[in-house]
This record gives sequence, C-alpha cells and structure tokens, in this order.
Amino acid sequence: MNRRKFLTSSSMATLALGSSAAPAEPGAASVPRSATGPATMKLGCQSEPTTDSHLKFLARYGVRNICGYPEVADGRVYATVEELTRMKGLAASNGIAIDCVGPPILTSSYVDKERHPAIMLARSPERDRDIEDFQKLIRNCAQTGLPAIKYNMSLLGVLRVGRVPGRGDSTYSQWKLAAAHPETPLTIAGRVDADMFWERITYFLDRVVPVANEYKVRLACHPQDPGVPPEGYQGVDRVLGTVDGLKRFITIRESPYHGLNFCQGTVSEMLADPGREIYDVIRYFGSRGKIFNVHFRNIRGHRNDFVEVYPDEGDVDMVKAIRVYQEVRYPYLLMPDHVPQAASDPGGLQSFAFSYGYIRGLIQSLEA
Repeated sequence: MNRRKFLTSSSMATLALGSSAAPAEPGAASVPRSATGPATMKLGCQSEPTTDSHLKFLARYGVRNICGYPEVADGRVYATVEELTRMKGLAASNGIAIDCVGPPILTSSYVDKERHPAIMLARSPERDRDIEDFQKLIRNCAQTGLPAIKYNMSLLGVLRVGRVPGRGDSTYSQWKLAAAHPETPLTIAGRVDADMFWERITYFLDRVVPVANEYKVRLACHPQDPGVPPEGYQGVDRVLGTVDGLKRFITIRESPYHGLNFCQGTVSEMLADPGREIYDVIRYFGSRGKIFNVHFRNIRGHRNDFVEVYPDEGDVDMVKAIRVYQEVRYPYLLMPDHVPQAASDPGGLQSFAFSYGYIRGLIQSLEA
C-alpha cells in the first residue's frame, strides 16, 4: 500500500466512522464512538508451540501477548495448575504474557480424526466427563491468573480445496464450494441438522458458562470456517457459519464471559461483499463486548469462493477495520492467522513476521 492509498483509505475510514451507527439493541454496552486516543488493542499471536525457541521468535518481532498452549501430560483434555504455571513462567522469561489458553479439546479439527469427539457428537457419558474436564481447565486458569480460553465447536474442521499461486513464490489457501468433493457423503457424526447442532452447543454452554462466571474467565468461541449452504455439507448444518448464527450464539447463557474468538477472516468468508459488510459486523459484536480475540486476517473473494491472502492485499480495508475495533474500544489481541506459505518458508514464519509488523504499524498509527 503506497502513501497516497494509505492516506485515502484512512480518510475514508475516518469519514465512515464519523457517521451514525445503527441503534443498539436493549442491553447493548454503551461504547464511545471515537476512534482517537491511545490504542486499546494489543499485537498478539496464537501460533504453536509455546516453547522457548518459538517465544524468542515472537519476542523478536515485538509480540508481547499471546494465546499459549500448555504441554499436557497423560492424554488429559485439561491442563493442571502446574502445567499452566510452567507455560506462564516460560513466556514471562521471554517478556511475553499469556492472555489466552488453547485447550487440547474442542479445536478446529475434523471429527473423523478427533481423539475427543464426544461433546460434538452428543455422546454421553463421555461428553459429560469431557465437559467436567473443561470446567477444571476454567478453574485452573483462574487459579493461575490466565484470563481467557479459546475453543471451537466444529465437526468439519477448516474446509479448503487446495492452494493457488500468490504474491512472489507464495501460495494461498483456497475454498471454492463448486470445486469441493468430500471424501465421504457423511462424517461419523451422520446427519446433524441445525436443531441438533444448537442442542449440542446449548448443552455445553449451560454447563461451562456458569463456571466461567464464577471464576471470571472469558470463553472465546471461533466461528465455523467456512460457512456452507443452508442444506449443509457432509450432512452438517454449520450453524456458526453465518452472522445470524453468531448473533444467536452470544445470546445463549448471556454473560460477560461468553463471547467470540472473532476470526475476521472467517466472518468475511460468510459475507457476499466482505469489503463493504465486515465493518458493521465488527461494530455489532464489538459494541456488545462480545469480541474476546481477533484473528486479523484478510481474504480475496466472498462466501463460497475465496482465497486467504496477505493482510495488505485483500478485499477488506484493514486500516478501516482496525479503526472500527478502536471505535468500539476492543481491548484484547489482534493476531495473524492462516498466513500464506512458500517452499522457502514452510512454517510460515516469514509470513507471520510480515503480519506482526503490519499489525504493529496499524496499531501505532491509531495514536498518530
């Protein structure tokens, strides 16, 4: 992005943010409508593993707050206080704070390959034991001073059809529904319609949100990536793959500790015109205090047909987007995710480093 384009984009964002927003629904948080002043959010990352070498890599590029992944022994689905304390201390020795924890359960995995699928399969009594272990993780995080847990309620994992050429020698991950051919008509979950999926989500939230309230630990759920047609995909209706679904989700067990791991890329993938629509979606959830983490990434395309690109070249104006997060006083992490790959950079570390610098520069520009 050249200087003229940056200034033009910034000016347009300022004009847009100065316009009146849609009236808040009853009970919505009162949020200042100014995008000026000290930056409210922090540069972060959720990349694994949380080891000394990777922490040094993060610190090298100015990342001071992360989502961490504790080493969990014995095949447990929760981390002990000792394991969380060890991770927290290792991060602190590198000048990094753990702002969120990634558990070894309820990840974005494909259910046929998931080692602990009981919660999403509604398979009792196993799901009740797994939920009890998730409750233990909440308590242990509170005891260790770790304020948030991210999770994912998915059966299909992250759906993609392959990679396409990108900038330089990089390649971009692609989803194109018309070219998608699932390996099997159904997963081991069988047919899961919307009512069944909502029952499983509600069953989980009814049991974990009260514990989160008691121990004051935020629970951040990732949207389903990507959305699929209403009739479903592999027999699954992805109810958290639409904005309306996410709106419904945050009203179940209403709580200041129940919200979203707001993947801006995934939410953009839900939209017909993400370059126009995403900003009001950020406002909707941000003004209600329901955004607990942000995956600050960009796409080119729209629902059912997109590629994941570098943050500076997609359809979403990231300058305008970050000003909207500032407008709603979003206070947590902005993290890169799903970065482009290259043969010379198989782990994506160069792409992550580029994204850290990009996000850090945008955060600093808010205070200019």
